Amino acid sequence: MIEDYVVIDLEMTGLKAKTDKILEVGAVRVRNGVVEDTFSAIIKQPEKLPEEIVNLTGITDEMAEMGEEPENVMEEFFAFVGDEILVGQNIIFDYSFLKQWAVNHKFSFERKAVDTLKLARKFLPEEEKKNLENLCRYFGIERSNAHRALDDAIETAQIFEALKKVYGEENEESFEPKPLQYAAKKQSPATPRQIRHLQEFAVYHNIELPRSLEGITKSEASRLTDQLIAKYGRIPKA
Repeated sequence: MIEDYVVIDLEMTGLKAKTDKILEVGAVRVRNGVVEDTFSAIIKQPEKLPEEIVNLTGITDEMAEMGEEPENVMEEFFAFVGDEILVGQNIIFDYSFLKQWAVNHKFSFERKAVDTLKLARKFLPEEEKKNLENLCRYFGIERSNAHRALDDAIETAQIFEALKKVYGEENEESFEPKPLQYAAKKQSPATPRQIRHLQEFAVYHNIELPRSLEGITKSEASRLTDQLIAKYGRIPKA
């Protein structure tokens, strides 16, 4: 049964790895069941955060604006994670965003992991809810700063150790790390035509675009165009 691993937790701007962004990363390095080191950072965002994300995480637009540059954060994050076995709550969700980032930046990120959600579903009574908040309550773990990446990662590590203590000895195979599988396709940069159209749209309607066009992808440009048309209408044809 694994004693050395890294717990990861991410906060995102939405639910879709192909179109939404990583907002905050948290990671906990565990050695012999004890937290040895941590990593945490908020990532600077190119556009305003959805209201529901602000309400859920407590991360404000001001905090995101003062965040660190994405490339710097993710380079440090992947270095911290290294080749470790991963642990996480519903870890495939977090992994999908990490895998999408890796594919977009042309490097491989294949890992094995243990999912505390799957373990909880297997061993805990059916009537017990299996989200992080209820797992903390079930195992008597103090829950603080909910939906902040590092705090959630620390609590997930405690939950994993509690699951191991109660169920691990007689169910070692359930605690073996399994390969994570998520197919990600590289996102292409926006075309010059998309960029030009967005710039012309801003000039015609005399508005400031809600995000920078630097580094914007095809899908992001398409989504932004649809949002602006829905709000302001199309540019009339000459």
